[in-house]
Amino acid sequence: MHIKSAEFIMSNSDVAKCPNNRMPEYAFIGRSNVGKSSLINMLTNKKSLAKTSGRPGKTQLINHFLINKNWYLVDLPGYGYAKVSKSAKKTFQKFITQYFALREQLVSAFVLVDIRHKPQTIDLEFIQWLGEHAIPFSIVFTKADKLKPKAIDNHVKAYKAILLETWEDMPNYFITSSSNETGKDAVLDYIDHLNSNMLLDSF
Repeated sequence: MHIKSAEFIMSNSDVAKCPNNRMPEYAFIGRSNVGKSSLINMLTNKKSLAKTSGRPGKTQLINHFLINKNWYLVDLPGYGYAKVSKSAKKTFQKFITQYFALREQLVSAFVLVDIRHKPQTIDLEFIQWLGEHAIPFSIVFTKADKLKPKAIDNHVKAYKAILLETWEDMPNYFITSSSNETGKDAVLDYIDHLNSNMLLDSF
């Protein structure tokens, strides 16, 4: 897929106020400081479409970006160690949960996981939650440029070993790096494939 246009549409914390058309949506979410904004900017060829920050937890709203005039990339707040109050975290959790529960336009979520670290409980719990609620998703391993290929393989195998204890198959996943654009075509082609299938199903 070639990204011809990418534009910010809206930010809000009320799922009811999200765009009311039927365009497909793909939601990106992950632990704070996982490199979500950098990944979004890399995928869309826009250096500052999603705001990056050295302070974890910068994204605090549901952000909609219209891509190629026919689908939405949705940037959701990160979970984890964001430096916000407990009440704010509860608020984030509430509208994130509502988004996944109510947003019929959602085609798939992309759960971002930092490949540099061993499996983190918070990531595994969120992946499990998506599975229990039958929400389609893929895992996006980020920051692959920080590790040697063998280390990447070992960390992915560690995730596989844990997930296959409760999952029949390893969820779909991608290895990415915003620095050198590793995985860019794979993620975009996957979205293009899902969009194409939706068009076929509509006939």
